[in-house]
This record gives sequence, structure tokens and C-alpha cells, in this order.
Amino acid sequence: MNKLSVMIALGAVLSSCGTNQATVENQDEAMNNITASVAFNEPHRPQFHFTPPTGWMNDPNGMVYHNGEYHLFYQHNPDSTVWGPMHWGHAVSKDMVRWEHLPIALYPDSLGMIFSGSAVVDTKNTSGLGTAENPPLIAIFTYHDAEAEKAGRNDYQTQGIAYSLNNGRTWTKYRNNPVLKNPGIRDFRDPKVMWYEKGQEWIMTLAVKDHISFYASKNLLDWKLRSDFGADVGAHGGVWECPDLIKMPVKGTNEEKWVLIVNINPGAPNGGSGTQYFVGDFNGSKFILDPDFKANLSAKPSIAATVNGQEGIWLDYGRDQYAGITWANVPKEDGRHLFIGWMSNWDYANVVPTEKWRSAMTVARSLELVNTPAGLRVASKPVQELQNIYHKTHVLEAQTVSGAIDISEQLSVKSSSYDLSLEVEPDASQKSFAVELSNSRNQQVLIGYDADRGQYYINRKKAGEHSFSDKFSGIQYAPRFSKDKLFSLRLVVDVASVELFADEGRTVMTSIFFPDEEFTKIRLIADKGQLKLSSGKLTELKSIYASGNQQE
Repeated sequence: MNKLSVMIALGAVLSSCGTNQATVENQDEAMNNITASVAFNEPHRPQFHFTPPTGWMNDPNGMVYHNGEYHLFYQHNPDSTVWGPMHWGHAVSKDMVRWEHLPIALYPDSLGMIFSGSAVVDTKNTSGLGTAENPPLIAIFTYHDAEAEKAGRNDYQTQGIAYSLNNGRTWTKYRNNPVLKNPGIRDFRDPKVMWYEKGQEWIMTLAVKDHISFYASKNLLDWKLRSDFGADVGAHGGVWECPDLIKMPVKGTNEEKWVLIVNINPGAPNGGSGTQYFVGDFNGSKFILDPDFKANLSAKPSIAATVNGQEGIWLDYGRDQYAGITWANVPKEDGRHLFIGWMSNWDYANVVPTEKWRSAMTVARSLELVNTPAGLRVASKPVQELQNIYHKTHVLEAQTVSGAIDISEQLSVKSSSYDLSLEVEPDASQKSFAVELSNSRNQQVLIGYDADRGQYYINRKKAGEHSFSDKFSGIQYAPRFSKDKLFSLRLVVDVASVELFADEGRTVMTSIFFPDEEFTKIRLIADKGQLKLSSGKLTELKSIYASGNQQE
């Protein structure tokens, strides 16, 4: 489909549901026509990460589980591949891996563009917008009034809601929006709402300039400020955005803690945008930082607290995970904290070399709160549902590596989409090592461990096209939160990205790249001395667009 045809098709969707009153049948038909016409094999299109069929995408929004479906909304400009008038795009999945694209959920209106936010199931119908028999889905989002901003006003961001009574297929905006007006602060956005069982009320976690404000409501309509947190702790290299507040058990104990996730742009340890977090307690009104965590934040030059001189504890130290938050309403019997992030960086997101679409999401991840030698840390692992697209599994023999081994040759694998797990142990003289992904054009990405720094790294200096931004190339670093001699590495690799989960997910790094030819060669490199490979396993991953592998 050429660009003109895409625009005509998208225009049909816009005109058919711009007032949110079109029939579900007409919306579905319009979206299916677009999806069916998009080629998912164009250069750099991820084969198992979520991407929009066309147009621009950034922050994940409104993630909620309801009636057997994981909803993923996202910041979307359907008319261009660069940031612009924000809508909420929409997709649903039964497994967070294979997605069904749905029509745009929320459109800009007279109150402004639709910026980031969250969604909840109003199970008790506290809002009165549904019934006891059919409780509503409630989307809570930021209105951004661009005209008010241009006029020099400071109150151009407010919070609004919309509701759905048909599993999120159509949405009605609340007639008395906004439900939370702006007190005169320029950055006042990204509401993440949760039900606080102990207080029998809703808590809104809101990003306000350089801190977080907590609001409370009994009905999702009337909100009161409870407290502020964060102006004097953590990283402050940029504006705080997209927060999340979740209660987590400490793995292996009977203890529970609250984790406050805060995205920030700029100010991440490897430049640009990133996701930091704080561990503490929440009493319904205030978030109280854990004393040990606070001490770790301020320790200098503790490797546990700093990378490249940047303070903060980070959920993902790579360049390309941002705005990540968790799904609401995950069933208690599941018990997981499920997370997904935007796989890009504001330093270059608008100019990466893709044509019909721009940006992807990370793989969905399960979060755990674990003890490490550095203190409590949030560990991340790909969700087990990724196994739904597993293909062939290849096992590496245990062996000693001197110099390098060619993993792809040993396993007779020529794939650019796979899940690779390695356990390696350097000898006394060989502590640094790397996994090299490369192609026949001498382009490469190195994912490894630098013993001199005591840090993991991703080096994409020679990864392919990077002329679009002088901030793209370089080496990214991350701390190691383990003292084990054995290094446990898991690399989830797609045609244009790698996600490193090291030491059982205690250290995570995400990085995108744009080679001229897909990386199908894999080597394990030990530059000096010897490296013991204790175990290795590579599982090829099927494309979510392959015949018979799409969600029905």
C-alpha cells in the first residue's frame, strides 16, 4: 500500500469514529482493511515486538486486563511517522505477544490532545458510569491544550476520563471533563490510577514537573491532593513523566514493599529518556522511601547507584526503554506484575530510519522485587507467554572458549529473531567477554561485560545506520547486581533490537539498531584467557505475522 492509500484508509477510520459514535462493525472493517494491506516484512520491522500498522507511536497507555484480554493503548499520530496530534491507538491480546489491532480509541477534541494515562475496571461502579452487572472500563488521560500552551498559559494540561461498556471497543468521554483541573503547573500529566483496597478509594499517581503528586477519589470523578514525593531524591536531569505505583512481595520472604516507577526525560544514565524507580511504603496518603534504598541512592561513587556519574536506580539501563508501566486488573490468581515500555529514546525517536511506521514496544515483562548485594532491586523477565511463538530449540554443548566460538555455526542457525540463554564463567585472567551479533557487511552489536568497570555494556558503534542522529552510536553501560562467578545472560533478539536480561533479570538493557542486513551471525568472544561456557540454549522465535500465528 502506498502512502496515499494509507492516508485515505486512515482518513476513513478518522471520519467513521471521530465522534466515538460509529458502529463497531464499521470501525473493525476500516481497521482490518489497513492491517491487511500493510507489509510487515519491510526493513527493520520487528517480527515479535508490537508495532503500529502505520504512523507514529510512543508511550504505552491504559494497559488493563479485562474479560480475557490484555488491552494496550498507545500514544499515536495516525497521520505521520513523527510526533504530532496525540490519539490513543488500541490493540488487544490474549497473551501479550500476538496482537489484534483495533480502531483508534480516543481522539483529540476541544479540550486538547490525548496524552498519556491509564485504565481501570471500575468493578464496583463507583463512578456510576456503568452498572453493577456491566461495570465500566475507565480510561484516565491527560488533555493537552496546545492553543493554551501557545498563548503562554501554564494550566494547559488537565486530566479527563472516558468510559466503555463494550470491552473497550467504543469510548464515551465524560460530559464534565476535566475531572482534575490544573493549579497552574506546566507539566501536570500522565495519571496512573489504582484501587487502594485498605482505604476503599482510588489513588492517582501523577507526574508534576520534578515530583510525583498523589490524589485520592471515591468515584474517579472528584479528586483531592494527598501528598507530594520526590523533589529531593533520585535523578532530576529532566521532567518526570509516566509514573506507576505498585505493591510487590519481596521474593522469598513474607515482606511487601511499594515500588514507585518514574520515567524521566532527559536524565537517564546513558543519555536521553529512561525509567527509574523507588522502593518504600505507601499508607494511602504518602509514599515513604525505604531508608536503605535512600542511602543507596545517595552513595557516591557506588556502582550500585551510579552509571556514567548519573544517580538513580533504573529499571532498564539501556538506551531504548521508556515510559514503561504495568497492566491493571491482572487476576489475583495470576499474581504477576506485568510491564511493557516504549522501545526508543527521545534523543532520536522522530528520525530513526523507518518509513511507514515508527517505534515498537519492548517485550512484555514480569517484574519481581528481589534482594541483591546492593539492596532491594526490581528484576525483569520476559513473560512466559513468549513461549507461544517458540520454534526450534538448539542446545550448545558445554565447552571452554579460547578467543571465540561461532554459536550460529555450531548450532546451524541462521535467524535474526531468537531467545538466547548462556551461562558463562571467566577464568582468573579472563573476566571480560561479549556476545557479538553481526552480518556479512561487518556490522555488529556487542553485548558483554567489562571487568575493568564492573559493568555490563551494549556497543552499537558499528551496528549499521546511525547518521540520522549523533546521539545514537556509542556504548551503553549498566551495573551488575550480583557477585556470583557464574554470569547468567538472556538475550531476546529481534531484527532491530536486543534486550539483555542478566543475572536473572537483575540487570536489564534494551537497545535498538538498524543494520543494512539482518544480524544472523552469533559469536561468544573471550579476548584474553579462557571462558567456560557451562550451558547455552537458543530458541528461534516465529514471526507474529506468520500464517496461523496471528491472534484470532
